Amino acid sequence: MSSNDSLARLAAVIESRKPANGGDPEASYVSRLLHKGPDAFLKKIGEEATEVVMAAKDVDHGADASKLVYEVADLWFHSMVALAHYGLSPADVVAELERREGTSGIEEKALRKAVARAAKEDQAP
Repeated sequence: MSSNDSLARLAAVIESRKPANGGDPEASYVSRLLHKGPDAFLKKIGEEATEVVMAAKDVDHGADASKLVYEVADLWFHSMVALAHYGLSPADVVAELERREGTSGIEEKALRKAVARAAKEDQAP
């Protein structure tokens, strides 16, 4: 079983928990987050990202690395809730990572800056 299969199964569960698909906010944490709207799950993503940073710092100082894995799992989970809300899936993220494969991060960033600069120049009066 691949990690893509696990992510796809989790994405399907999250999708099934959408209020529009019959998810019950009283019975499901995911349904509750989605029912409350983007502010609820975006706040959780921010909290989880901070916890990832703190866990990584703890690992730097001798803590068990499993704590970092735990916090990243929480971050991924809440990010998947956001993806579902916006009609996206883990497969979309994997496709983007595959698109970037073999591309230097430095080159990618420079290209994005050049594109943004050109767009700005096109908008100038």
